[in-house]
Amino acid sequence: MTASEPPPLRIGVVGAGFMGRQHIEFIRAAQGAVLAAIADPLLSADVGHDCPTYEDVVTMLDAGGIDAAIIANPNPLHVETAVECLEAGVAVLLEKPIAMDSADSRRLVDTVAKLNGRLLVGHHRRHHPAVARARTAIREGELGEIVAVSGLWSARKDDAYFTDTPWHRAPGAGVMLINVVHDLDLLRHLCGEVAEIQAMRSSHARGLEVEDTVSLNLRFESGAVGSFLASDAGVSPWGWDQATEETLAFPFVPDGVAYRIVGTHGALSVPNLAKYTYGPSVPRDWHSPLSRTYLPVERRGSFQAQLDHFVDVARGMAEPLVTAEDASRTLALVEAAALAAGTSRTVDVARFRAEVEASEQP
Repeated sequence: MTASEPPPLRIGVVGAGFMGRQHIEFIRAAQGAVLAAIADPLLSADVGHDCPTYEDVVTMLDAGGIDAAIIANPNPLHVETAVECLEAGVAVLLEKPIAMDSADSRRLVDTVAKLNGRLLVGHHRRHHPAVARARTAIREGELGEIVAVSGLWSARKDDAYFTDTPWHRAPGAGVMLINVVHDLDLLRHLCGEVAEIQAMRSSHARGLEVEDTVSLNLRFESGAVGSFLASDAGVSPWGWDQATEETLAFPFVPDGVAYRIVGTHGALSVPNLAKYTYGPSVPRDWHSPLSRTYLPVERRGSFQAQLDHFVDVARGMAEPLVTAEDASRTLALVEAAALAAGTSRTVDVARFRAEVEASEQP
């Protein structure tokens, strides 16, 4: 560290489960951060870590010595833990979903505003270079007017995922809140707000209290329409996790595709960024052959990029790419999908959000 460089950001990790362990390794590999503490009741007596361990977040905060916290504990604890950290003046990277429900997420939105808190929500895919490049292509009209988008995520989770971690099979989990929340967030990020949503869901493959398979139909405020299919019980090579090298837990499928975006001038698949357009000297219709090129993009993992961004947010050098308000809107969209599935009707998303916010008014 030179005299002009700030000291590494001291980060405490709350929750040392699957996601927490990933964050711990990313911090250890980072240049601008250092692992300063871990809070998890199962690690309170663990001497195998190179930092202090605490039974709970309150004890960790009382001990001091951290500038920021990454919260990766079970979903039902997200809001309360984040509020405790913010009230202690600690910057927060909060894993998704932001809360158990959108009504509870509004409490966190209000807390951030009241305290002028520094909070980034961990919709990490937004930080992937391919997503940034795809968003630029859409915003700058490289595909023309967007008319449709489709997406798929399906993978056969092992039985231990549900038996070893009981909350994975209880309300607050399910493929919608654990997996589809990421995809709906990215579809919002790429294609804009969703105006209407329809949904069907099923639990028949696993027989759990939570759903294992969902099918969604979307109408965006722009007029584009879309669909998304997800399952944590079905074998497939298709989805974000398989199409990227984000973590060794998911075997990589080269040139894999998670989303297909269709415009009036061209089409784009993500994250491999294959772009399909007509040549300059041929008619722009279905009788002409399409040319495929790949948009150039740097190779970098979204978790590493997210951590670098969080360091800047914690130091007050950047505004969060995913705010509490933004993440609350994604969660409201997931809930609107659940309502659509439970009532077999089309849900107006803006009206649904307004009703949730109105219900929270004193």
